Amino acid sequence: MPEDYRKLLVRQSSQHAHSAVVGLIPEANWITRAPSLRRKMALLAKIQDEAGHGLYLYAATETLNNGEIAADRDSTYNDMLSGKAKYSSIFNYPALSWADIGAIGWLVDGAAIMNQVMLMGNSYGPYSRAMLRICKEESFHQRQGYEILMTLCRGTKEQKQLAQDALDRFWWPALMMFGPNDDASPNSQKSMNYRVKRESNDSLRQRFVDVTVPQAEFLGLKIPDKNLKWNEETGHYDFGDL
Repeated sequence: MPEDYRKLLVRQSSQHAHSAVVGLIPEANWITRAPSLRRKMALLAKIQDEAGHGLYLYAATETLNNGEIAADRDSTYNDMLSGKAKYSSIFNYPALSWADIGAIGWLVDGAAIMNQVMLMGNSYGPYSRAMLRICKEESFHQRQGYEILMTLCRGTKEQKQLAQDALDRFWWPALMMFGPNDDASPNSQKSMNYRVKRESNDSLRQRFVDVTVPQAEFLGLKIPDKNLKWNEETGHYDFGDL
């Protein structure tokens, strides 16, 4: 295995694992405040899934340990705690209302699915196989979040405003989950060359916008982007710069 390839995989799969684990924090804060027993049970199930995703991904990363490159679970986790390794910055945004839990499921997990589906069948078997189960479970998380917002949007005026406020808070951070623009990304092209990633950041971000805007319109919510409009020539939505 080329060492350059090994380093790329350790960085990407371990950071993916860190994001799954850190992502538990804003949602765990809402377990005791969920509005019903049904909502508590669904949220607990989602948190359990995410902990499992971290486990699968740390286990896949450990297969890359060769002595020279430390990829064991303790080493990679300590890199995250020390700030040496990154995780998705969207999990630093607080969940201020129950509607934010819905927005996290719909937008954050929706962006995660868009990123992760193209990791299924990537060139490294353990990472690729982990993604199969992860993507199936993430699809339920997205639907759970969307259903939370749909319920709010069909409720009182105040409840629908909570949903709009949550969309306003999480729209731009969700777009940033796809990483820098292609011309400013130091790792994206290398990952594609090794067939770890199979699509570029910009391509995935555009697909997410195209899919999500009609979903927001169905809810009766407005995307917080004054530049958003349908482009007849390209067949895609134009949207503002990050």
